[in-house]
Amino acid sequence: MNVFTEETRLRAREIIARYPADRSRSALLPLLHLVQSEEGYVSPAGVEFCAEVLGLNKAQVGAVATFYTMYKRKPTGDYLVSVCTNTMCDVLGGQAVYDALAEHLGVGHEETTADGKITLEHAECLAACDYGPVMTVNYDFFDNVEPQGALGVVQELQAGGRPMPTRGARLCTLKEMAVQLAGFADERDGAVADGGPGEPSLRGLRLAEQHGISVPGYDPKTPIRSKAEADRAAAEAKAKAEVEKPAPAPEPAKAAAASGSTAPDVKAPDDKSPQVRTAETRQPDAKTPVADAPGTKVPTDGPAPAPRDARAAEAAGAAANPPAGDGKPAGDAAGAQERNLKDAEAGTDADGADPADANGTGVRK
Repeated sequence: MNVFTEETRLRAREIIARYPADRSRSALLPLLHLVQSEEGYVSPAGVEFCAEVLGLNKAQVGAVATFYTMYKRKPTGDYLVSVCTNTMCDVLGGQAVYDALAEHLGVGHEETTADGKITLEHAECLAACDYGPVMTVNYDFFDNVEPQGALGVVQELQAGGRPMPTRGARLCTLKEMAVQLAGFADERDGAVADGGPGEPSLRGLRLAEQHGISVPGYDPKTPIRSKAEADRAAAEAKAKAEVEKPAPAPEPAKAAAASGSTAPDVKAPDDKSPQVRTAETRQPDAKTPVADAPGTKVPTDGPAPAPRDARAAEAAGAAANPPAGDGKPAGDAAGAQERNLKDAEAGTDADGADPADANGTGVRK
């Protein structure tokens, strides 16, 4: 574990100190950038280092390092050249740019030149469709490129130069860029002195100025509050909300009729968070009874009527409820069905006679 310098270890402790003590694992992303800034990629030693300082296991660190494409898992060149070949850039010539660079450098996707200087990759999308086709060098943009212009940028990199991106600050190496992504300032002289926004990015602002469009009630001279002022204002707002908080509504009266279940009343599922509902489904307990929870009595119906009585009631209900003229099925008249069921339970029909006739059907003639 002597791969990393003492400066890297000091920076690692500084990164971890940015987060609450019980949330130190949140420092994993900048720590991965930090180890990449020293080795040029996230090596097995880098994974082990992050796991050690955060108290995690290597599988947890590796799962994060393999999820994000900005963390490289094999040695990468000083300059990562990414060419967008997604739909918009491809239509505008992105694939032709990539093919020209691949032929010139003699490498393919995620391959590095023999001198270790340049790594080439396809990029699925660089989020700059209005500048397409685009390519980036260590994530700095070169807009509206065509094969010959892209070759010029790469040739300048091979010669030891640092071409100026179309937008953004001065170009830096992959390791220098990783230091910045870890949360540390670029200490090169004039590192962020150049660059600026592209015209397409300013198009909306230009149109707003041209047509006099502005955000209602916005004062551009409004001072930006410090963190202490913002925290104090938030605390005051919270205290005011507590004072003005309305009294809780009284609980609705419980139903007078017993349900027949020994389970206590619980909130409706919609009143609970998804996490609570999931936990109750997986492991019900005495406080959250469900139908199959131990000790829960599920109400059951009384004994079913004898088959003969049931057939008699069904036949009587069908006879008393002929199909309606509008095509509705028989049995829509609930009153007649209820009367026939009561008669069946009492053992007599509506006239007081035994529902079973000589034919044994129970239907009045």
